[in-house]
Amino acid sequence: MSTESSIDKFKANHHYITNLNIDDDSLPTSSPEMEHERRVAIFDLLEENAFHPLISESGPYKLELKRQDSHKLIFCLSCDKGKVLKDISMSLTPFRRIIKDYFLICESYHNAIRTATSAQIEAIDMGRRGLHNEGSRLLAECLSGQIDMDFNTARRFFTLICSLHRRTPT
Repeated sequence: MSTESSIDKFKANHHYITNLNIDDDSLPTSSPEMEHERRVAIFDLLEENAFHPLISESGPYKLELKRQDSHKLIFCLSCDKGKVLKDISMSLTPFRRIIKDYFLICESYHNAIRTATSAQIEAIDMGRRGLHNEGSRLLAECLSGQIDMDFNTARRFFTLICSLHRRTPT
């Protein structure tokens, strides 16, 4: 994962995503709220990202995400002009615990807003941000050697990955 100071290097060679699609057929059925979360996550990611598939000298890129067997996420990469680059597979298994814990702490946060003190809400939110950072670092590690990205892009991708998971209603 690249540092913030290298963001200019990404931009100089157009290493960013301009188009991101998700193969809806590969996802579990979701609620309108989950679909909205997905759209927001995609918008945020496209708004600002630093993304460099290491097999490419310059971008920008189109990306399609597909889930495979509920255990893998496939990054289908192509250049913005249409040239297909490569499909990169990433196991979702290492993310299970973090995503489960992240959903639990998000639920705690939303419940706390109604009754907890400001200090309690802040403490829960710090835990939520810590889990989000942990998931972001794990994502960058899982893709290292294939895709380089800055930390903020990894955070946005982790948000998107969370939005691809079906949560059981509480």
